[in-house]
Amino acid sequence: MAEVQDGAVGSAVQKLDDQSPAPATAVVRSDRVPNPGFPPERPRVTDLDPKKAKAAERTVTALFFLSIIGSAFAVAAYVLFPIDEGAPSTIRLSNMFIGIGITLGLLGIGIGAVHWSKALMHGHEEVEMRHPTRGSDESREKAVQIFRQSNEESGFTRRSLMRNTLIGAVVATPIPAVALFRELAPHEDPIALLRHTMWDTGVRLARDPSGTPILASDVTIGSVFQVIPEGLADLESHRIEEKAKAAVLLMRLPIDELNEREDRRSWSYDGIVAYSKICTHVGCPVALYEQQTHHLLCPCHQSQFDVANHCEVIFGPAARPLPQLPITVDDEGYLVAQRDFEEPVGPSFWEREL
Repeated sequence: MAEVQDGAVGSAVQKLDDQSPAPATAVVRSDRVPNPGFPPERPRVTDLDPKKAKAAERTVTALFFLSIIGSAFAVAAYVLFPIDEGAPSTIRLSNMFIGIGITLGLLGIGIGAVHWSKALMHGHEEVEMRHPTRGSDESREKAVQIFRQSNEESGFTRRSLMRNTLIGAVVATPIPAVALFRELAPHEDPIALLRHTMWDTGVRLARDPSGTPILASDVTIGSVFQVIPEGLADLESHRIEEKAKAAVLLMRLPIDELNEREDRRSWSYDGIVAYSKICTHVGCPVALYEQQTHHLLCPCHQSQFDVANHCEVIFGPAARPLPQLPITVDDEGYLVAQRDFEEPVGPSFWEREL
């Protein structure tokens, strides 16, 4: 029986072999698809008509002149339209005219360069084959020839007026930036400006932003006041700069929880203490007070200060405690400063010499 089955299988295999198609003969082509190359170059109107080429050259030159005029106008606007802190309209005028000048300077040089390349430079395409980092002497000589050819085709040396206006526009474009950067230089001694604030003997502590003086009886235990010097709101200039230095946080703690050094016991009044609001890390406003732990938190980088212990740093990147403002009360019961801060407020880099 096994022999019959083997024979049947063999016959079936032979039958399938007879019915299978003959293997296809591989066809090998000796020719390859030729490289079609680049499509034929379409000449531009400036290639066919010398008058059109001359008109395009004048257009590019005019755009470069416009760039120079725009850069000069931006510098002139910086001088003719100064910013007056007491008049917000002067900020709008100054920004508008300076922006118009810088826009003309950048657009003139950009559009002129693009128009030059599209209208006057040759537009034929080339293929550069890859080669090792240092090519052969023949390829290096070829590169020099390509640069020379590119110079001739671009007309950089031949069209002297366009070349000179381009160089002038490139030189004039950064000038407005130089004039604007001048504004960053301090007009007065920065060390003296940052060393002193508006706080002085007898200056009342006032609410921010109303400027209302604060009675000592209004400050309850656990409360916190954002404080500015009285009279700050009446300043006509440098109001923001003065507030950035003089802003203070006022808090009242139970006297038995206030740990004061002997030389600073007179700096507070009946548990009321005042500390600079400007963080000693990078100058962010310290604004979060936790009355149960008497901790102040700077929201920028999470520096924490202990109000009960002269605002010493207990966590975070701040390097020194918040400066304390010595305070007392006047004859009418209003809180007043005894004098200015005895150390510079804010981050340490504010007080470094230039």
